[in-house]
Amino acid sequence: MSRVAEDVKQDTDRDGPAPLWDLGTIVAGLRESRDVAHNIWQRGPNRRAPSREALAEVLKSLTEALFPRHYGRSDFGTESIDAFVEGKLGAALDGLLEQVYRGQTFVSDGAPTERHFEDAVTLTRDFAARLPEIRGRLVSDLRAAFVGDPAATSFPEILIGYPGMVAIIHHRVAHLLYNLGATMVARLIAELAHSATGIDIHPGARLGASIFIDHGTGVVIGETAIVGDRVRIYQAVTLGARHFPTDHEGKAIKGNARHPIIEDDVIIYAGATILGRIVVGSRSTIGGNVWLTEDVPPNSFVTQASVRSKISPR
Repeated sequence: MSRVAEDVKQDTDRDGPAPLWDLGTIVAGLRESRDVAHNIWQRGPNRRAPSREALAEVLKSLTEALFPRHYGRSDFGTESIDAFVEGKLGAALDGLLEQVYRGQTFVSDGAPTERHFEDAVTLTRDFAARLPEIRGRLVSDLRAAFVGDPAATSFPEILIGYPGMVAIIHHRVAHLLYNLGATMVARLIAELAHSATGIDIHPGARLGASIFIDHGTGVVIGETAIVGDRVRIYQAVTLGARHFPTDHEGKAIKGNARHPIIEDDVIIYAGATILGRIVVGSRSTIGGNVWLTEDVPPNSFVTQASVRSKISPR
């Protein structure tokens, strides 16, 4: 037993349990901060927030429904695979409905109503109807990774093992939910991918078909970024905002287009930082560690040296 533990034991044996913390004063101070001094709670009754843990289960079931032979089981027949997909899809949509409903009511000032639930049902149905389209986009991303990475040996290797693919699966789901109006749930799904892969894609960002994020750690893509088809992005790339316009009170104006537009067939190598509402023209290559804040014509090759002087078409 340590010397501190012996001293505590002696004090406890002699005088009864000795309080180590002044919990009453701390709790009162936190109540004052929570209810008066620094109150950030919406008006109305208490509401339950969406659950990251529940959304992780929703994503797991959705991924198994979209790719049952890869994330589910491998011994399916035609009928059994449909039954498996139906079961996983039903569980995913039931769970998603609850989280969408929580997300809508959590940010509402009024009490939850039947209309909130009806809206959540409609939104979840609209989402479900688009799942075949999402799967088609994901297969195009999978093929792009296989073509673009000489180290890739199979589709299953990419689908299960590549962090870029995991992040894109999450993003395709989150982006659809974001566009349908489930913005809080979409943001939490994006953060699940961020935590798991180190790839941070805002659910509002628009990604075209056949996107390949290679390695991926440290990639950041902002809310209003638009990325075209067949774009390849390497690790530590940022598609960010250069500055934030403010209103007359100095508050950032939300919703303005402030992130780059990357046109089709662009390659962006590791460490490149592309900022502001600029356009990187189609078929261009952006070299590693480039800091770019100006438009790039199509068919350009931009290196650190060229961006210091002028952008040179190739």
